[in-house]
Amino acid sequence: MTSPVRSLWDAPAASPPPPRRVWRDWVLVTVIPPLVLLEAALRTEVAWRWLWAVVLIVLVPTLLWRRARPLLMLVIAFGTGAVVAVATGGDPQFVSTAYMLLLVYAAFRWGDGRARIAGAALLAASTTLSLAIGPTTPTDLIGGAAVLVATVSLGAGLRWRAASRARELDRVKLDEREQLARDLHDTVAHHVSAIAIQAQAGTALAPTDPAAAAAALRTIEGEASRTLAEMRSIVRVLRRADAAELAPGPGLGDLGALASGDSTGAADAAARAPRVDVHLTGDLASVPPTIGAAVYRMAQESVTNARRHARGATRVEVLVRVDDAGIRLDVRDDGDAAASGSPGFGIVGMVERATLLGGTCTAGPAPDGGWTVVAALPRSGWST
Repeated sequence: MTSPVRSLWDAPAASPPPPRRVWRDWVLVTVIPPLVLLEAALRTEVAWRWLWAVVLIVLVPTLLWRRARPLLMLVIAFGTGAVVAVATGGDPQFVSTAYMLLLVYAAFRWGDGRARIAGAALLAASTTLSLAIGPTTPTDLIGGAAVLVATVSLGAGLRWRAASRARELDRVKLDEREQLARDLHDTVAHHVSAIAIQAQAGTALAPTDPAAAAAALRTIEGEASRTLAEMRSIVRVLRRADAAELAPGPGLGDLGALASGDSTGAADAAARAPRVDVHLTGDLASVPPTIGAAVYRMAQESVTNARRHARGATRVEVLVRVDDAGIRLDVRDDGDAAASGSPGFGIVGMVERATLLGGTCTAGPAPDGGWTVVAALPRSGWST
């Protein structure tokens, strides 16, 4: 085989995998048989109409397995149809036969490379058989080929689109892991720098001031404990080998900057941007730098999304509460009610960051209008 054909032959099934069955499948297998019987009763001019009606009804259940076994269902349906067509001397003339296009679509939407190649060969053989056993006009041939090509193209196009979105989602998650790892790395670098400074100070003071040296050792002990905890968190995420900064990243103390619009990077939109109010409550000093940086990133993303996409929003409220259970972030705008849709990449990144830290993050339209983002990071998932 040539390289492109071999690549297609070895290609895996669609990713993400298909749902096994959905409610539409049961609607199809319920509605199609009565339609076939109705067409058989009304179209008295069709030869062997009751035989074809029985065959088409018997093949309807193949729709239930068209995603899990696309090639097998296609072979069963088209193979049975070919046998009956040869026996009766012609193809079925029923409009209801069009439901078999769903099997063609499924083979190219969900099947692996072998299923797609074999499916294409089966369609070519079926078309050739139709030309051989019955009178076929050029118009019929061109029209049938156009329908098949359109069905195959639709399946392949939606397959490519879903795979592209899945790859983009994976990229966003990896970027979020990388950013979290950067925050962790920078925090660890800060602690290690403090340990080195205290060790140098303790060494210098030990001959003349043992008490000061002991205090430096206690500081080193605390910094080392925090550093070890942060390093345990680093192994859970990915990071490129870039130069690290020695200062920790932004944290809870930097949330006030969101009210000034620094997070959006769009100074020209400041005049029409909604006002941002930030409220912090609880023991903020007890929050580890890693958790503070994560909350800041999620709040920053939420405010940026509200400023860019919230229609008619005049105010964005950012509320951070720290208590014995952990830390909770609530971001809400007063814009128009948002239509439902698939989550954007920013939301995917926030959910990924919260999940990595043992918490949760949800985003969606509020019942009374606007958009809300709620993130909770329990203390059980904190590194310190």
